[in-house]
Amino acid sequence: MNFAYYLLVVGAGMSVALQQVLNAKLRAELDSPMWAGFVSYFVGVIAMLAAIALTGEPPLSGAMAARATWSSWTGGIFGAVFIGIAILMVPRLGAAMVLALIVVGQMLASLAFDHFGLLGLAQHPATPIRLVGAAILVLGVVLIRL
Repeated sequence: MNFAYYLLVVGAGMSVALQQVLNAKLRAELDSPMWAGFVSYFVGVIAMLAAIALTGEPPLSGAMAARATWSSWTGGIFGAVFIGIAILMVPRLGAAMVLALIVVGQMLASLAFDHFGLLGLAQHPATPIRLVGAAILVLGVVLIRL
């Protein structure tokens, strides 16, 4: 495994924390969680369009769209739920608690997706050691709360 990949993913996690704090700040400044979520997604769309242009990706075509299942198109809904809940909860629970709970939710869902090979993923059994790792994450949330 390439250590740089791990660092890159840690950086992505740090960007999620920063995103949540900035979105909560924007919510307070706009006095609207819905508009803060909209702005977050709108700026994200602009950033993705810039990335597409910079990398020379071909435009989205009907053939490309036809290859995707209906469920694959619903990811944005879950992103909106994630952003909306985080915008509302960061001011109430704090960034560390919200992100800790998000990581626990991600880990529990990921263990299930891996274990059962859901949505076309390769199966990776929920071994006792992986379950202990998830339990330690839950313990981390408890410790952050204290």
